[in-house]
Amino acid sequence: MAKLIEHLIKLTDHRDRDLLELTLAKALIDLLPIDRVVIARVLSEEGSKRWLEVATMDARGGGKVVDPLRVEFQELSPIEELKDRFNCVRERQRVVVAWAGEEGPRITYIPLFLDSRNDDDGVIEIHSGTILTGEQLQAIGELHRVFLNMYNLLAYSDRDPLTGLLNRKSLDDTFYRAVLEELDEGQSTHLKLLEAAVTPGQERRHRVPPNYWLGTVTVDDFGKIGDQHGHLIAEEVLLLVARIMNNTFRTYDRIYRFGGEQFAVLMHCPDETLVLAAFERFRVNMEKFNFPQVGRVTACGGFTRISPDDSPSAALERAERAVDFAQNHGKNKVFSHIDLVRKGCFGDAPRVGAVDVF
Repeated sequence: MAKLIEHLIKLTDHRDRDLLELTLAKALIDLLPIDRVVIARVLSEEGSKRWLEVATMDARGGGKVVDPLRVEFQELSPIEELKDRFNCVRERQRVVVAWAGEEGPRITYIPLFLDSRNDDDGVIEIHSGTILTGEQLQAIGELHRVFLNMYNLLAYSDRDPLTGLLNRKSLDDTFYRAVLEELDEGQSTHLKLLEAAVTPGQERRHRVPPNYWLGTVTVDDFGKIGDQHGHLIAEEVLLLVARIMNNTFRTYDRIYRFGGEQFAVLMHCPDETLVLAAFERFRVNMEKFNFPQVGRVTACGGFTRISPDDSPSAALERAERAVDFAQNHGKNKVFSHIDLVRKGCFGDAPRVGAVDVF
């Protein structure tokens, strides 16, 4: 009982939604006589859906966690390719596969999310030596319900109420969790991240891998839209901007709204050219879109590479300087802060950014 309470405390002690799957997998391995747990989520990109195994735990030791920001989507398994997982998600029912006789080892698939209205999809995949007993399934169900309650609570607190995008508060957790991926390569990295996930209050190291980028977006002349068309139409524009961002950037890029007409994107990408191309696609998609009752609406974007010992506020300040440069040079443009520095476009000392960082 003491061990169960310990894991329940860990499940409810997080402020970060993305660590809940890992904590759930750890609890199942510790509390039940099972061999392996895999928690897989469904990622979507341009109409294609694939499996991402976000957390894996083995009873004999070892584990793996995957940062969705760092995955190569095309290397993931298509959702239909793993038929038992697919059936579990499609029917939202438990699926049991006995692969070596009725009394032998089996895999039990449980839908990670039970509400068909939820856009999130995933499975809990449990490998066991024999069939799970009713008591064991009940224990799994109770832990699962705690997970879902915490997931929904954190989802509510992490989201902008108007657009449903992530809010400013949630950026810090994602920003600093990405830092841990730099500590080591291979399995040791995953185990250290696991330790951080299940040990509340562990000190974070503020070092960030070189391929993370943070960009901000500001809708051009948004004040005029509100003045000419009213508050409700201005809100509708923001909702459509959020939709365009969701349709343009990858599903595992993190998209934020900070309030007003200011948005942000956190992504993992190998080089500056690809990041610029992603923001340019968004800019063009904005320019081509016909906003009802408003017509043409454009936006400016700016982005920066996240550097070692960086902080969210420092990175945001650099990205905002690039946005300001775009707005002061014709609007409807995207600039890299690094490129502007290389070209000598900033001759003055950095100022405090316009983004509210508190």
